[in-house]
Amino acid sequence: MSKSLRAVCSIALLFPLTPAATPVVEPLPATIVVGFVGGFVRHDDEAHREVQLANQLRKDFPDGVTVEMFANHVGQARARIHSLLDADKSGELSVEEKGRARIVMYGHSWGASEVVNTARALEKDGIPVLLTVQVDSVRKPGENDGLIPANVAEAINFFQLDGLLHGRREILASDPARTKILGNFQSSYKTNRINCDSYPWYARLFMGPHIQIEADPQVWDRVESLIRSRITP
Repeated sequence: MSKSLRAVCSIALLFPLTPAATPVVEPLPATIVVGFVGGFVRHDDEAHREVQLANQLRKDFPDGVTVEMFANHVGQARARIHSLLDADKSGELSVEEKGRARIVMYGHSWGASEVVNTARALEKDGIPVLLTVQVDSVRKPGENDGLIPANVAEAINFFQLDGLLHGRREILASDPARTKILGNFQSSYKTNRINCDSYPWYARLFMGPHIQIEADPQVWDRVESLIRSRITP
């Protein structure tokens, strides 16, 4: 064996080759989907499309997605979101825990107003929101459902104007450089009647178009498609 070959063998014995380290791929943070029902509806009333959508998402995304439904009461959703983001259960959210938030919120009527109100509360907490969806948004007393806070990346609004009770025509971004308004889309039920037989008679009588948009499969197919696209980037 030559001197040069012996030298190479000696080096190999002193510094044996090791396999290259496999890069660690961080999993995407879990997505939190929060829905709000309108009026005085129970959060688990399956007659409403908001609840039906939540149940379908839970079925289709058993891992990596948390879906929560709420009545439109102030503060409940905010507290739950904090709890879900608090990975180390310290009781305080770190900058990293806030930065990893992936939150989508949707709602109908007063529930849509509560979507914006909750997003605004999360803005104060330094928590970003991926998407807000409002369906025939009716402003709750003391809330502003028309101005989307700057922590929201994207927002969209669906509304109708046919009934005495109808939704907000337009939503705007408080900071257009940070929030993209995907659009304000109007539906009409003067000729396009939606079956609402599962609703109480008084709701059909006094709030016909307002509950028709809540039951409109075309509107909710668009809502569902948007939410699914944010769950699975």
